[in-house]
Amino acid sequence: MNDVLLLKGKFTQKPNTSRPGAPSLPTNAIVDVEHIRCLLNNLIALERYWIDESIISGALITVVYKTVIAKSRRISQTFYSKQSTVNSTIVGAKFLSENNKLKHAITHYIDLQTLNNTIQEYKKVIDILISDYNGTITASDIDLLNRTKKFRHSSISRLAFEKIIVDTAFVERFDFPQNDIRTEQNSIISLYNTGQDTVALLRKIGISINSSRMLDNTTLFLLPDELMILKQKAPFLISMGVSDLAKFTKDDFELTHQDILPIPDPTNEPTIGVIDTLFDTSVYFSKWVEYKNMLDPNIRIDDEDFYHGTEISSIIVDGPSFNKKLDDGCGRFKVRHFGVAKATRFSSFSILRSIQEIIASNPDIRVWNLSLGSALEINKNFISPEAAILDKIQSENNVIFVIAGTNKGNNEKGDKMIGAPADSINSLVVNSVNSKGFPASYSRTGPVLSFFIKPDICYYGGDIDEKMCVCTPTGAAFVQGTSFAAPWIARKLSYLIDIIGLTREAAKALLIHSATGWNKENSSPNIMGYGVVPIHIKDILQSPKDEIRFIISEVSNAYDTYNYSLPVPQTDNKQPFIAKATLCYFPYCSRNQGVDYTNTEFDISLGRINKEKIQSIDNNYQSELGSFMYEEDARKFYRKWDNVKHIREIRTKNRPKKLYTDKGLWGISIKTKERLEEKFGKGIKFGLVISLKEINGNNRYNEFIQLCNFNSWIVDRINIENSIDIYNLAEEEIILD
Repeated sequence: MNDVLLLKGKFTQKPNTSRPGAPSLPTNAIVDVEHIRCLLNNLIALERYWIDESIISGALITVVYKTVIAKSRRISQTFYSKQSTVNSTIVGAKFLSENNKLKHAITHYIDLQTLNNTIQEYKKVIDILISDYNGTITASDIDLLNRTKKFRHSSISRLAFEKIIVDTAFVERFDFPQNDIRTEQNSIISLYNTGQDTVALLRKIGISINSSRMLDNTTLFLLPDELMILKQKAPFLISMGVSDLAKFTKDDFELTHQDILPIPDPTNEPTIGVIDTLFDTSVYFSKWVEYKNMLDPNIRIDDEDFYHGTEISSIIVDGPSFNKKLDDGCGRFKVRHFGVAKATRFSSFSILRSIQEIIASNPDIRVWNLSLGSALEINKNFISPEAAILDKIQSENNVIFVIAGTNKGNNEKGDKMIGAPADSINSLVVNSVNSKGFPASYSRTGPVLSFFIKPDICYYGGDIDEKMCVCTPTGAAFVQGTSFAAPWIARKLSYLIDIIGLTREAAKALLIHSATGWNKENSSPNIMGYGVVPIHIKDILQSPKDEIRFIISEVSNAYDTYNYSLPVPQTDNKQPFIAKATLCYFPYCSRNQGVDYTNTEFDISLGRINKEKIQSIDNNYQSELGSFMYEEDARKFYRKWDNVKHIREIRTKNRPKKLYTDKGLWGISIKTKERLEEKFGKGIKFGLVISLKEINGNNRYNEFIQLCNFNSWIVDRINIENSIDIYNLAEEEIILD
């Protein structure tokens, strides 16, 4: 077996020197005056409504596009003002499915003067279309106007005229904002950001709350009667909402009286954080667990409240001792356990407040296990408050959450969407498989926001054919559920981060990468994610003799982060390799942007250098100058806006690759793209795992290391025994006389 390698090389950071071109329509596109007149009528009707509305001072308007729209094709002149860019007025985004077609519905908050200015500009555009173009304008007309710049009208600039034409080509209608909130219980509600103080805004309609009921500036906790007032007096303020009282997804278990093995006292083992139900301090491994009860002292505690949390911690501490088939070679782990919920129902709002406090107070813990999950399905148009808080914590702190994929009930048939917080984008979400590696009978499905692949991976969580053994307050039990798959992955993550010393980005990428194969991509990503992670840590940190697996960790500080000097061994002027790669990063996210949730996109290209360009192994050309790709295709084939990218060779036959240069160098390029005006992508770390497979079965491992050294790469082998020795030395307590 070949050890996984760590590669460190010089990456160049280059800004984006390209500038937006002149406004243009797609080839063969036609815009007619009747369509613009319909849009104008929409705007006039909306203006009448918002002038009479006194609760907010501006207008909330939803732009319904004809399809899923790229950022570059969103409106640019409509709603334009000198005070702000159009993009900065966006306060929400959803997907609509109409006539079997998926469409973007993006909500803007603008002032009434901007709305009136837009109406006047639309009227001028209509007049010009009628007088100069007989009511119809084409792509070639716009191109001619750009070339000649002959525009005889003084009431509107040529550029503004062209931009409105282009805007209207992609817009289907302007509409009143709609919400699909159905809950009538205690709820967590998010309001559109209108720039006004939320407490003062709600006071206008007769709702009095204080800051203790606010998660952030626009997300708050409301009682049923308060929610009713909001829905009656100002339903347009509601961006999204979910029920606060959530039922747990149930995990099946059968109690036994099997003896549990003795355990030594803990020493310098890594610590994993657990946020769950309560922990029973009488169990045999209690010395390994530092426990804190976070529940209100006035809440009644029952015996059943100790089961789930104790079981989860038992796997993290000592799981291999009573599940021999799942011995992962990672040893034992200490646990810092926080009891935040009872066994049946819980308040999402109170748990969210607890999680924020827990993470802030425990900065030494890098890996957190969260096996609590809602029985309710996620919403297709927005991220749950629970997931959004976890994503924010992870984008701002050097931590990673492992989340259970949630379970179906015994009597539930057919597909069921995963429940919160398994829709967390930055977290590593784990579904279950049975002992044969097939989806467990209780598995729920993604995707998240109709696009993001969740779960990320699968692991063994017990099933009807073979359940998993755990320790409970009353002895051993045999269980099944995604709750029990997640802690095994938390063990592996902690091993990779705390003992091996990988960054969390690289550790996440390596686990996902290890679950992928060389054949066709997983046909069931909505339930299996990227695949099943190997059981033993050696199968993650080592690769077969005919493979070279290496890790690169870097930081993006500009538009293009690239290196064009990656050497790949060759034979007879050809390179007998196929390749695959996995990229992971932790972007900042904006829940109020709805389906356009991640703020930053990393577009990866990997492959041979050909005429100073990378010929990417997945034929990715979306960032090439002059190229065009529909947004739906970019998301589907190249995972645009997803924070996990797995690319692989697109080849029908594994033939050696011809060389484009004498050295046969490959290139890596990570291009950073922003969805919002702020530069959220600057300074984001990423982890990249690449595997090269020699198609003839030869071992080219040492040759690759030698070539890397010749090309200014620093190469380190990840040797498990050496890493453990280094970790133990680092954790030794030195006593000074």
